[in-house]
Amino acid sequence: MRTDQILTRLERVFARLDREPERPAHLQTPQMSRHRVVLLGSTLVFYLAIVVAVLTTSWLVRLDWQIMFFRPYEQWPQVHAFLDYLVVLGQRGPTAVMVAAWLGWRCWRQHTLRPLITLGVALLLLNVTVGSVKLGLGRLGPHYATEIGSAELFAGGDIFPSGHTANAVVTWGILAYLASTVVTRRVLSVVSAVVSLSVGATTVYLGTHWVSDVLLGWSAGLLILLALPWFEPLIARAEAYVFDLRELLRRRAETGRMPAPVVSALTPLLSAGGKWQLRRVDEPVEEPVPVPAAAGAGTAHSPAPRPAAHPAVGRPHLIRSERTPVTPAGSRRPAHTERAAARGAAARPIAGG
Repeated sequence: MRTDQILTRLERVFARLDREPERPAHLQTPQMSRHRVVLLGSTLVFYLAIVVAVLTTSWLVRLDWQIMFFRPYEQWPQVHAFLDYLVVLGQRGPTAVMVAAWLGWRCWRQHTLRPLITLGVALLLLNVTVGSVKLGLGRLGPHYATEIGSAELFAGGDIFPSGHTANAVVTWGILAYLASTVVTRRVLSVVSAVVSLSVGATTVYLGTHWVSDVLLGWSAGLLILLALPWFEPLIARAEAYVFDLRELLRRRAETGRMPAPVVSALTPLLSAGGKWQLRRVDEPVEEPVPVPAAAGAGTAHSPAPRPAAHPAVGRPHLIRSERTPVTPAGSRRPAHTERAAARGAAARPIAGG
């Protein structure tokens, strides 16, 4: 009879991941090197410079208005349809699904959950940082501008920085961050840079963002990618927690599938006389009470009369095979005096013979 355990789809996925709990040796976790720290600091300075330039209504704001009046979508209408589809590569929902599918396959092949957890951490950082700045500055877009030459800040908008651009940088850049070889990392870095630059320029062409919005979106996404090595210990702990939680749920499931132990209603009990007798599990054990010998209780050849049996309440009826064999009390042979009288009568001669 086959006793193979039937696994669910989720259990099969984790069973696949358990085949090789550690990542292959050639997969190196990115470290916060000096070169990366320099890039992070330079990008942060550029980010703050863009924010200050918009807050002070500098030349950058004037450039925003000039490009808005130029109306690129009217200058090159023949590429409008194509760019409408290209800008989807910066939308959070479709890009997250596509990249998560690819990273899920990577998890399956490399037997680790790190790619998907890293993507989740990067998207969480993106939503928190970019979203807070958007809501805090409240800038209006070109189509909703109210005053020519104004920065349109604190007016209830949510376009500064550009979410499409920052999302394109993070979502496609995470593929280069998780690359397993140096060559693959360089190729994917170029591809992600081209995609993010194209998405940012497309938003300017369509008139949905200012130029300064796109510049700040590029720097915001790059800051997240450069800071990800600081979150690698957190990613490792999250991966270990997921596997530990899975193991705990598996143990509970196996415990729930185990049959309950069968407890017999009758338990053998060794009596004081050295014989085994049966009693119920819930029946208290009664210790034997010594009974003093009474007058006429019996002699050496005639046993004392046994007390009347009192059946216990609730004790089940025992069949013949379960009953304890009882040794008959006394000897079945007649008494010694009776045997002597019988032999004497047989030896006495018959009178008149």
